Amino acid sequence: QVQLVESGGGLVQAGGSLRLSCAASGRTFSMLYMGWFRQAPGKEREVVSRISRNGGSTLYADSVKGRFTISRDNAKNTVYLQMNSLKPEDTAVYYCAASAPYRDPGSQQSGYPYWGQGTQVTVSS
Repeated sequence: QVQLVESGGGLVQAGGSLRLSCAASGRTFSMLYMGWFRQAPGKEREVVSRISRNGGSTLYADSVKGRFTISRDNAKNTVYLQMNSLKPEDTAVYYCAASAPYRDPGSQQSGYPYWGQGTQVTVSS
């Protein structure tokens, strides 16, 4: 089992920045691919970003490329999402997710068996 706890959400004005953190426990963190997803009101949950086990490979949704950066610190069992140039359309609940050990789910939500409780990000115009 993997437990995930997100933090760092909040209210920010358009153009501002936030950094989300996700602390993992229960499994050797370096075995896990990590992802960030988000769900806006009335919309389906969508992938934001994914990072490989050693951080060498990342992917981003087109809507956040060039503005968001995913990173991880395996010594701290933590994955981060740095969000810059935030837009009102980035408003959503952001979820951290972890893969099964050594399995890369890419952007497929079904490939992430472990999820955090979510953290609210609200961007005002």
